[in-house]
Amino acid sequence: MQQDTDITLITPDAPIGADTHGGRAKCLQRLARLNLPIPPTIALSFKAIQRIAAGDMPDMRALLSQLDEHALLCVRPSSEDSDWGGPRAVLNIGMSGAMCETLGARIGPEAAKRLYLRFVESYAIHVARLDPDMLDDMPGDPEDALAFALRVYEDEVEEAFPQDPAVQLAEVLRSMARAWDGTTARLLRQAKGAPADAGLGLVVQEMAIGLGRGECGSGVMQLVNSKSGARQITGRYLSQSQGRDALSGGKEALYLERDPRGPSLEELAPEAFAQLKSHLSEMREKLREEMQAEFTIENGKLHLLDGVRVARNARAAVSIAVALAEDGIIPREEALMRIEPRALNELLHRQVDPEAKRDVLARGVAASPGAATGKIVFTAEASQAAAARGEATVLVRRETTSEDIRGMHDAVAILTERGGMTSHAAVIGRGIGLPCVVGASSIRFQTAARKLTAPDGRILKEGDEVTIDGTNGEVLFGRAPLLDAGHDDSFQVLMGWADDVRDIAVRANADTPMDAQMAHNFQAEGIGLCRTEHMFFEEARLRVMREMIFASTSADRAAALERLLPMQRADFADLFRIMKGQSVCIRLFDPPLHEFLPSDRAGHRELAEALDLPLSKVTRRVEALAEYNPMLGMRGVRLGITVPEIYEMQVRAIFEATLQVAGEGVEIVPEIMIPLVSASREVELVKGRVDSVAAAVRSETGRDFAFRLGVMVETPRAALRAGDIAPQVAFLSFGTNDLTQMTYGLSRDDAGRFMSEYVQLGVYPEDPFHTLDLDGVAELLSIGAERARAANPNLTLSICGEHGGNPESIAFCRAAGFDYVSCSPFRVPVARLAAAQLAVRDKIGAA
Repeated sequence: MQQDTDITLITPDAPIGADTHGGRAKCLQRLARLNLPIPPTIALSFKAIQRIAAGDMPDMRALLSQLDEHALLCVRPSSEDSDWGGPRAVLNIGMSGAMCETLGARIGPEAAKRLYLRFVESYAIHVARLDPDMLDDMPGDPEDALAFALRVYEDEVEEAFPQDPAVQLAEVLRSMARAWDGTTARLLRQAKGAPADAGLGLVVQEMAIGLGRGECGSGVMQLVNSKSGARQITGRYLSQSQGRDALSGGKEALYLERDPRGPSLEELAPEAFAQLKSHLSEMREKLREEMQAEFTIENGKLHLLDGVRVARNARAAVSIAVALAEDGIIPREEALMRIEPRALNELLHRQVDPEAKRDVLARGVAASPGAATGKIVFTAEASQAAAARGEATVLVRRETTSEDIRGMHDAVAILTERGGMTSHAAVIGRGIGLPCVVGASSIRFQTAARKLTAPDGRILKEGDEVTIDGTNGEVLFGRAPLLDAGHDDSFQVLMGWADDVRDIAVRANADTPMDAQMAHNFQAEGIGLCRTEHMFFEEARLRVMREMIFASTSADRAAALERLLPMQRADFADLFRIMKGQSVCIRLFDPPLHEFLPSDRAGHRELAEALDLPLSKVTRRVEALAEYNPMLGMRGVRLGITVPEIYEMQVRAIFEATLQVAGEGVEIVPEIMIPLVSASREVELVKGRVDSVAAAVRSETGRDFAFRLGVMVETPRAALRAGDIAPQVAFLSFGTNDLTQMTYGLSRDDAGRFMSEYVQLGVYPEDPFHTLDLDGVAELLSIGAERARAANPNLTLSICGEHGGNPESIAFCRAAGFDYVSCSPFRVPVARLAAAQLAVRDKIGAA
């Protein structure tokens, strides 16, 4: 048996690996190497457990011969990753009538019967698979309870409770091995990211009993707080107990160190407490990790039963990694690698308490992380009115449009029936840090009636409270307990280390001064996409835009836009000031004009009154602007060429704002981006007008300025013809939202209805609006980048779609030689860390 690598006593040099025997077995070996007081333990490998599950049992007598024949045993699971779970531990194996009498002489008859009873209960439920309800009417007296449990077992199994430790252990091992292969267990661990063929190891350990006449008990202890990562001894200890009984919440449990709230282990057993604290400090230093110890005290003597990595949320993970690096235990690069970039979302947004009960009404696409509770409203106007009263609201729409921007800013969360990861609601939600669930098509939206019907039939009306969990894509009934965002000094330190090693720049998509300030706070290296259309939906500006739309001549359009000029100039000047000279890339007007007009008859009447026009003229103009597919119609550069007055006003506002802030000491070279280009001639036409306006402003002011002109590559043709476009511009920024939409021929607003099913069926490996399609869309990016750089070697390349914040997209951009990525402000830290990790991996690979 000792030569069997699949069933081996844990010693410092035993052939044990986490990938063969599981994490618990490997950790116990590490504790043995530190000469810490762990009980004798046997590790069974994944292969051994697979054989046991198939009915091939090892020689139990040979296995037991390696352990003390008078010791009770416990069996614990040892999967490769502790987060994958495993079958419940079974304690007190070896208890029998004879052992109960022998043990009773040492620890007392009542304590021995309690141990025997605990084992019988556990064995009956988890090994013999009896219904737990059969043991509900157990008497209170330990002796009577034991007799009752043994009788129930014998009646149901039709045989006496096994008395042979070898038989008991064999059945426990068989039961745990087969439980791991059960359908429910397999689905649960796969939901936690475990591979389908994940293995289970088991450890068989001599027990330190935890009950007796001297000071005996059990507990857990760690040196940090699992929620904050602060240096703080946490855990509990319970006298006369086993396993994790101390954590069950009973009043008898003691604090660990001295505490004014109650008695502590430090006072009760100071020597054992000091040893425990010392052992944990040594584990931290030698194992290079914050560890939690499960321990037992038997007659004052300390035994370490297990050491596991401290459970932690994202905030604690960052604090722990930074502290380990600052103490010289791990290098900074390793600290960076220990944090999952997407986990930073937990630090930047409020979250639903993971321990709280959830009353889930429906699920949709988790479009923007974070959580918030508010009253349901169905219009942007209702959201604004409620905000004025100081009420928190959740804006509910079938899908949002640019007209909803103000209401979205005043809401605490967004819920839509339609949409996917790059729908309007998702993009704006992420941009302003608003929790958002889109594509919740299982809910019946009755917006005219101001009500929602959940899949289970519950009806919610305007004013009812819901909680939107944008991190998990859930709509919860009522007010759910929330945890506040928690980034602190450790977060800033980690981000500083990330910036020291990453080799690709990270900018932010920001449309308003508030967005820009958030981007600056998250240390974005400029603005990679400013969508100017969002600046036109304030009431005063919207009226002027509508006047321009109804103008019949170029001169009349220019006159209307002249009134917007000072507003746009002020917008851009604010952005330039906030970014303090960093690059700001401004996308010229993109959406179709119909988005600025009302869509219903009442709105038409109201507009006719406001503009002093006949209703028929308003209706005809609205109908004339209608398009079968507006996302592929008169928008972007097409609008800029056919209605050039809009772009002329915008570029003049950019140039005048540049000169204005230059007079204040803010030097900036603005970047002007032409959207939806598909032909080089489009660029020539717009470039000519931009140069003409620049010359006019220079002539009028007598001052010079610089600017950079570029193209937003979001049509497949622009990517393919990038070599024609590149010589005319200073940069190309790939807009992967529309490029994905056009490459797939797939509406990004409607894809949420079926995308989950498509991914489940393997049609697409991932939602292409969520994760960059490396086979199709990324190939267009590669072709465009290669052809553009060949034609203009000094060209700046970037992506500014929502993929810009994804680690997978950043990896592609680095490999393709892109200069920067741009993403929503709240995703900037995620992108900075992901970029740093990629650089560290390359460094490790090259070393």
